[in-house]
Amino acid sequence: MKSIRYTSSPLLASRTPVWRSKFIVAGLAVAFLGLTGRAAYVQVVDNAFFKRQGEVRFVRTLELPASRGRIFDRNGLLLASSVVAPSIWAIPEDVKASEAELRELAGLLGMPLANLKRKLADEDKNFVWVKRQVDEPVAQRIAELKIPGIHQRREYKRKYPEGEAAAHVIGFTDVENQGLEGAERSFDQRLAGRPGSRRVIKDRLGRVVDAIGEAVPPTDGQDIQLSIDSKVQFFAYQKLRDAVTAHKAKSGSVVVLDTRTGEVLALANYPSYAPDNRAGLSGPQLRNIALTDTFEPGSVMKPITAAIALELGRVTPQTLIQTGPGRYQLDRYTVRDTHDYGTLTVEGVIQKSSNVGALKIAQKLGAREMWDAYSALGYGRKPDLTFPGAASGRVRPWKSWRPVEQATMAYGYGLSASLFQMAHSYTAFAHDGVIIPATLLKSQDGAAVPGLRVFSDKTARAVRKMLHMAAGPGGTGQRAQTIGYSVGGKTGTARKQVGKGYAANKYRAWYVGMAPIEQPRVIVAVMVDEPSNGVFYGGSVAAPVFSEVAQQALRIMGVAPDVEVKPEIVAQQVEESF
Repeated sequence: MKSIRYTSSPLLASRTPVWRSKFIVAGLAVAFLGLTGRAAYVQVVDNAFFKRQGEVRFVRTLELPASRGRIFDRNGLLLASSVVAPSIWAIPEDVKASEAELRELAGLLGMPLANLKRKLADEDKNFVWVKRQVDEPVAQRIAELKIPGIHQRREYKRKYPEGEAAAHVIGFTDVENQGLEGAERSFDQRLAGRPGSRRVIKDRLGRVVDAIGEAVPPTDGQDIQLSIDSKVQFFAYQKLRDAVTAHKAKSGSVVVLDTRTGEVLALANYPSYAPDNRAGLSGPQLRNIALTDTFEPGSVMKPITAAIALELGRVTPQTLIQTGPGRYQLDRYTVRDTHDYGTLTVEGVIQKSSNVGALKIAQKLGAREMWDAYSALGYGRKPDLTFPGAASGRVRPWKSWRPVEQATMAYGYGLSASLFQMAHSYTAFAHDGVIIPATLLKSQDGAAVPGLRVFSDKTARAVRKMLHMAAGPGGTGQRAQTIGYSVGGKTGTARKQVGKGYAANKYRAWYVGMAPIEQPRVIVAVMVDEPSNGVFYGGSVAAPVFSEVAQQALRIMGVAPDVEVKPEIVAQQVEESF
């Protein structure tokens, strides 16, 4: 075999110029230096843009949720608290599960299998909530399934031990732990706290690879203590529920106030709802009727009319008022009483709940004088109560009042107010002429709070005597009497407005009163909407609820009985005019 001679090739035998090799080496060197300079520029000189792009793709800030503050009643009983409730999420493209595993997962989550598959169907997504805030035992069982792509996040949800009895007071939060109703909303800033944060690097699958810097710890929310007494609240709710059911009514409300401090001891509505389970919840169930719904207060305003006239010296408790023959013609309107009471004293007008008598007392007053008193008592303006949706009611400017309107306002028609406003206005009688601010937070020292003087203590005592007479023999509120405690109050019955007129057979019945009558400690206001079981007067429907709630509240508060006799109820109760 012949050996190959490379030098025989003309190409291989030619000499390469030296400059060409130097040029190539120089070009490679320049390119290398350019890359090195570019790398130095990117990594040292101007690296902000590239860092930002890297962070956008891989760095995440994880929120560390703060624990929401607890809510207690005045005695330290827990009303709302946060418990750990992991939320289940998934990366659809990573989920690898058999049909049996998916069926078991759907069963644990309490959702149809088809719904679960629908959530996991979009593999283009790298995050989807499967179910928010499940119970810890359920989350533990899900973790034990070890399904790839199914993850958990630690969150909190609220628990409400008192359930529907205190639902309208406490309210509830949404899935993000933000207050939506009740005290949860009113005091949301104090309860919410401030979440912490932690910066981490995640891979494309959403897994945490490394932490960056120091974590900012969360600041838990503050606890709050309400003025509500859970025992009084529960009892009031029970008795209200029983009355609404027995009278086949549409709804009802109860408000209980401490007359010394203005604290709200109970605020109950029926129908109610379970804050822990709001599935199928309707708007009417959510409404805090005692605060948000306004209506014509009816005969509850008669003691206020008498108080204004007493304060201005236009009448005395013994001034005679002619109410016969049980009706009064004013312009083209006829005002009627249920009976012809003839001549009554001012005390008798309140005791018998005479519309004609109240009208004639109001005729001794100026429109401005009545309006000033109504305004001072809180009518026509929003209550100074930190609570969502509290209504202001309506009292028209006094300059626009016609004589007939002034007359009807004397017995509670032509203006509107909430049950809470009515209860609050009566603190002026219970607190010797001074109306005190109401509060949903517990008073720290339990001492009396300063208020606004509306009437003299003499006028307040005179009106309390009238209220006591109205709850006694011959009065319209005899069924408000309690065992062991003297009471006073005023019944109310009013036709419901329908458009510009009044319904023929739809009524609201209520009772607002206080006990013990000489030194009142509680005010209890009761309203029952549309009783339809044959009885609709406030003295028959609402007064018995007042009796039971007031008596129980005073016992819980440790107030000593002031009378030894049993309630004195005559066979035939006087029916109030409306």
